[in-house]
Amino acid sequence: MTSTPLTGPHDLVEAAGHPHGGGNMKPHYDDRLANEDLAPLRKQKWSSYNIFAFWMSDVHSVGGYVTAGSLFALGLQSWQVLVALIAGIVIVQVFANMVAKPSQKTGVPFPVINRVVFGIRGANIPAIIRGLIAIAWYGVQTFLAAESLNIVFLKFIPGSAALLDVSFAGLSALGWISYAILWAAQFLLFWNGMEVIRRFIDWAGPAVYLVMIVLAVYLVSQAGIQNISFTLSTVQLDFWASIPVMFAAIALVVSYFSGPMLNFGDFARYGKTFAAVKKGNFWGLPINFVFFSLLTVITASATVPVFGSLITDPIKTVEQIDTPFAILLGGLTFVTATVGINIVANFISPAFDFSNVAPKKISWRAGGMIAAVGSTFLMPWNWYSNSDAIHYSLGVLGALIGPLFGILIAGYYIAARQRVKVDAMFTMDAAGPYWYRNGFNPNAVKAVIAAGVPTVLIAVFPKLFADLGLFNVSWVSDYSWFIGCGLGYVLFLLFERLDPRVPTFDGETEGISDGTVDARAEAPVVEQVPVLAQKARDAETPAAPPREALA
Repeated sequence: MTSTPLTGPHDLVEAAGHPHGGGNMKPHYDDRLANEDLAPLRKQKWSSYNIFAFWMSDVHSVGGYVTAGSLFALGLQSWQVLVALIAGIVIVQVFANMVAKPSQKTGVPFPVINRVVFGIRGANIPAIIRGLIAIAWYGVQTFLAAESLNIVFLKFIPGSAALLDVSFAGLSALGWISYAILWAAQFLLFWNGMEVIRRFIDWAGPAVYLVMIVLAVYLVSQAGIQNISFTLSTVQLDFWASIPVMFAAIALVVSYFSGPMLNFGDFARYGKTFAAVKKGNFWGLPINFVFFSLLTVITASATVPVFGSLITDPIKTVEQIDTPFAILLGGLTFVTATVGINIVANFISPAFDFSNVAPKKISWRAGGMIAAVGSTFLMPWNWYSNSDAIHYSLGVLGALIGPLFGILIAGYYIAARQRVKVDAMFTMDAAGPYWYRNGFNPNAVKAVIAAGVPTVLIAVFPKLFADLGLFNVSWVSDYSWFIGCGLGYVLFLLFERLDPRVPTFDGETEGISDGTVDARAEAPVVEQVPVLAQKARDAETPAAPPREALA
């Protein structure tokens, strides 16, 4: 006699890019906190190369090109720029390693590991803030990629120029077509899951490098190597005047990577080992970024003798070459580069962040689609060119990245002593160790407010005062991430010292992920049991005595 399997459609939810069962969705996990996308991974397969390729995708974009080029236009000498660049990117590497460890050890994404520090419900605070930032920048990056695609259309389909004269909601008809094409392409890439995304970024990073090297070699051959300079500024600062500028350059590098650095756990969770993640970070950050920056300044420097003026936008550089093959290759390359950074920095993050808010209703894919659709309604082409709009809107959210980072690091490494009870992150039981007070750790909430308010003021108001002609201390805004991170770290530890909340599980070993040991040490993987089958088993098992009877 054969029986019908006790399964239903709700039992066949796939994890993010993994086959069914990729996430260790245990039967006792509360579906208000867990789905197969948020549950600890059964298998962690990413190598150090996959992490290296992730950072390549994050660096190789129009924004990364302009940022790297701007470092060489600050009036510093070449060696000073190199020192600042290395110092900044090493800081990023250290912090990326720190935020990676808790997620790699437990196999859970950024918003879930925050439950240890912020509480089961409180983890939605950093998740929503990071998700909103990603929504805004997702639209911006898609718009920038569309600009690259426009160039290809105009070169190969001359009649498309007529579409520039027709506009809707501030964007030309051609712009809408390019934007829609890229929006759909990113949608398809994302919808196929994390494994497909991994393969894409594994290929995209080296492909962009290859084209950039070809572009640099071509321009240098046209300009003459003797005309290449590593200083793009027409003004040279003296030594003492250059010191604060060097520190500002370091802060610029850290700020540029602050978003993906905060939610790097979303990717580090896939790493085979923490050692593999650290190795990938080494090659992907100091080595990759230094080489990319040098390649950028060589290319930009060559535009002066070749085209008669300095061009720091790679899209415009390719457009100036004005040969069909160069425009096609260059345009599609920078489209690929921008899609790469958009996927890793602005699609994956909100996918996990919004899924964390309501796992039962919002899957990983649904979370990503919220970001994609929301970004279009923001119409980034109308405000991206307005620096004031970016400063006063995204500046507020961006200023909170530092405090959130500081609180997470203080909570995991100091308060929790790197010890996490993995299964406890997926229970709504009021007696659970991460329930704290109604699901919120009051110390983390207070630290966000106490550190966030002054950091937002520091990030936003100096520019306002300067614009009003009162006084100019706008330089302090360059360090808002460091100030926020330090305040968040110190204030959270102060509140925890006065009123300890985060448990350390001293003396316990079962189900504990201990970041102080090399091996992954979370709760053992159990056999995946379909929901209805589990209910049938429960019906056959005598009920346990009530908790009161055990007291």
